[in-house]
Amino acid sequence: MEISRLEGIIEAILFTMGDSVELSKIASAIGHDEETTRKVIHNMMDKYETDDRGIHIIELEDSFQMCTKPQMYEYLIKVAKQPRRYVLTDVQLETLSIIAYRQPVTKLEIEKIRGVKSDHAVNKLVEYDLVCEVGRLDAPGKPILFGTTEEFLRRFSIHSLEDLPGLNPEQIENFKHEAEEEAQLKLDV
Repeated sequence: MEISRLEGIIEAILFTMGDSVELSKIASAIGHDEETTRKVIHNMMDKYETDDRGIHIIELEDSFQMCTKPQMYEYLIKVAKQPRRYVLTDVQLETLSIIAYRQPVTKLEIEKIRGVKSDHAVNKLVEYDLVCEVGRLDAPGKPILFGTTEEFLRRFSIHSLEDLPGLNPEQIENFKHEAEEEAQLKLDV
């Protein structure tokens, strides 16, 4: 099958599905191996970026999705009125970062790190589809384990969790030192 035909099929799949589609499913649909399929999709991604197009294809771990380019949002707003835009509070961002870096994690673990109740923040993050239940901890009460979603990857423009920025070792040492000082103050009281 010629390349332009393969690209047309992939484009139709991604456009119709709306959400991300696993590479293996796309490869199966076009009758090629994953490596070849990935090359065709990356070629399409390059074309969309070099042409002045309103859409592009993004990669999310081993899946691909067709999306509107962010610079086109102002025009979409004129047609769609007001798209749903969530503004994350500092509390929600803090909670989200704990979940992203520590997942899978329970509410109790989040609350131990934050030092306050986190029910509202976690519930809002679930509502915004940035986190979801990923299982249950094998412990009394079977507490829910939370992790990030594909929507989290999309919203923060990262391909996979490995792309999350790391803490520099100096910051980690400072955090440990501050925690030890705080613990010692509590013991002294």
